Amino acid sequence: MSTAGNAPRGSAATSSSGDDFVIGKTFLIALSAAMGGFLFGYDTSVINGAVAAIRTWSGAGEVLLGFSVASALLGSAVGAWFAGPVADRYGRIAVMQIAAVIFLIGSVGSGLAWSIWSLTALRFLGGLAVGAASVIAPAYIAEVSPAHIRGRLGSLQQLAIVVGIFVALLCDYALVAAAGGAEKILWFGLEAWRWMFISMAVPSVIYGVLAGIIPESPRFLVSKKRLAEAADVLRRFVGNKPPPQVKIAEIEHSIDRENKQSLRDLLGPAAGLLPIVWTGILLSVFQQFVGINVIFYYSSVLWQAVGFTEADSLIITVATSVTNILTTLVAIALIDRVGRKPLLLIGSAGMTLALGTMAYIFGTAPTEMVNGALVPVLPGQAGVVAVVAANLYVVFFGVSWGPVVWVLLGEMFSNRIRAYALAVAAAAQWVANFFVSETFPSLASAGLGIAYGIYALMAVLSFIFVARAVRETRGRELEDME
Repeated sequence: MSTAGNAPRGSAATSSSGDDFVIGKTFLIALSAAMGGFLFGYDTSVINGAVAAIRTWSGAGEVLLGFSVASALLGSAVGAWFAGPVADRYGRIAVMQIAAVIFLIGSVGSGLAWSIWSLTALRFLGGLAVGAASVIAPAYIAEVSPAHIRGRLGSLQQLAIVVGIFVALLCDYALVAAAGGAEKILWFGLEAWRWMFISMAVPSVIYGVLAGIIPESPRFLVSKKRLAEAADVLRRFVGNKPPPQVKIAEIEHSIDRENKQSLRDLLGPAAGLLPIVWTGILLSVFQQFVGINVIFYYSSVLWQAVGFTEADSLIITVATSVTNILTTLVAIALIDRVGRKPLLLIGSAGMTLALGTMAYIFGTAPTEMVNGALVPVLPGQAGVVAVVAANLYVVFFGVSWGPVVWVLLGEMFSNRIRAYALAVAAAAQWVANFFVSETFPSLASAGLGIAYGIYALMAVLSFIFVARAVRETRGRELEDME
């Protein structure tokens, strides 16, 4: 009796231990792929500390300077568009390695730029790599992850982005402190702002090395009839439930190898895009149209309105990025328990309230002329409320639209169209990012209340869109996505 009674318990323990080991390995390869998100965040944020010095160095006007800074966003849109077809032909790992090399060239080249135009071109080149990495990371993570933890692993992409932002800010601060200013000479006769760009070479090398270690996606291997390799990857990183042979059969059926994959697969019967592709595009667009990448362009105004000095603004921005990291960790803990759709709805509702509050406060605030520009004045409690609302906005975005969109884009499409559909959706995201970044200065000059009001309206529309069009994917296998 004793032996018989103990055997099942021992088997269960062994099975649980084996499952934990598989999950641990899958977490590590997902984290490696998410380094592409780190490049995204680092590249986006590192430019902040260099803009003023670049203006002095180049003598460029505001329009040309703004275009040079934003050129990386245009490059990212192009890189995202072409990453899907390349990934379907040569594999997910190949795209990661190509992106790492291009990013390395773009980062070092930007640090050695000889004119504003060369800087613009090299920023565009680096953007190609960031865009490609932004497509491949969520697709790869979804394709190697067991369904019950796919949301948590997919959220690593957003976690890597916000950590990249945080590290870039710290790097900028350290370089400026060491040189005594971004425009001051630091090492080897190069100014500190140039070292900000060159520092991006470090994560690009790490990304390339990790991409050479992790396995290829089993779904790509099946599409190329490399079934033995696919079975080995499934066994090592997804587990034996169901057995690899069963899983391979499901993948083969979902891919439909009789038809060569192309962008035409995204078309519906009426020559328009499939509804699921439109859903992915609109998720990407709304993630940007709520204003996350420009909402803190006037953060110094907020902090100074409640008594902080201008010198403290960078430290406060770093603190805000820490908040971003913490809220992303909360999302990782909740996404496979609460689900994707509920988190998006909660985020949209919270952002609507926070942005609406900011729109009201800035829209009704008195203004004064400072350095030729009208600046809102937030006396007393108004300044405190605005700062609290701004931070709540970051919290609600961080636990919802930040990580959840990347998770959904990686898992919501069927195997047959995933790479192409994700490429189109990610390209739309980068174009939306560029559009919001370019239009914000005009909106701000018309009034911050108007700018925040438009973003609040976008948050309302995002709630309606999610409620009506987004389907829950929690716990579903990728082979069941249609």
